[in-house]
Amino acid sequence: DPKYKDPLVTRFVNSLMKDGKKNLAYTLFYDAIDRIAEKTEEGGLEIWKKALNNVIPSVEVKRRRVGGSTFQIPVEVRAGRKISLGVKWLINCARARGERTMTERLVNETIAASKGEGNAVKKKNDIHKMAESNRAFSHLRIR
Repeated sequence: DPKYKDPLVTRFVNSLMKDGKKNLAYTLFYDAIDRIAEKTEEGGLEIWKKALNNVIPSVEVKRRRVGGSTFQIPVEVRAGRKISLGVKWLINCARARGERTMTERLVNETIAASKGEGNAVKKKNDIHKMAESNRAFSHLRIR
């Protein structure tokens, strides 16, 4: 990206983009980072990275059909997929919020996620709980 030269930011902006409007996505992201810095009086990018780290999952469940019944099997998440899931959850939960503009939604969801709150972190925790409760089926792991 032009401002921070960070590939993670570029990845986030590409996921944020709709209908090929990359300039708009960059504007939304940079405005959000500036507002985060104003609200928290810390570095906006650091808060965003902390939020993303709080949202990134380490385990997920995959369905496996064994003998007529379907089991949810806990599987460790690959490094690339971890980031993709975290970015996707953060953006989707921001879009689902009730604020007026997308920048406000992104700011509030990011600040909440950096504190360990918010819907994106809740989603991660739900996935981890599901994996933990289905740990008994881990021997059926997909190879």
